[in-house]
Amino acid sequence: MKFLCDQMLGTLAKWLRIYGFDTYFATDEIDDSKLIDISKKENRVLISRDIQLIQNARRENIDTILLTTTDLDEQIKNVIIKTGIDENKFLSRCIICNSKVEKIDKEKIEGKVPGRVFKNNKDFWYCKKCDKIYWKGSHIEKMKERIKLLS
Repeated sequence: MKFLCDQMLGTLAKWLRIYGFDTYFATDEIDDSKLIDISKKENRVLISRDIQLIQNARRENIDTILLTTTDLDEQIKNVIIKTGIDENKFLSRCIICNSKVEKIDKEKIEGKVPGRVFKNNKDFWYCKKCDKIYWKGSHIEKMKERIKLLS
């Protein structure tokens, strides 16, 4: 499932990417008609707190999720209740640009991450588009626990 989060939902977009969802985050320069156009062309579920945008999207037969809260945990819960989470996709996307990350040999990133991180981890992932390196630090278990609490 692919999503489009409007400009009010940047933090939610980041968390959906962490959970492995292909999530387009719209900047404030994109107007509602363009958001609807992108959702339709890319077959994305439009997520917004803007009732008018959601109504317009529904008239175009676009799947939508209307959020009524600003609480991030509640927003995540509203999305995953409708979609579920595939734990195999967890951390498979770059949280910055939404590209898929690829496993990279540890030797190739030496000197590009803190020494302690390099020493204490064996697996690393890389985003070719924005040159970001990821690893499974202690925060991973906290993220997984958050999923369990919200499910």
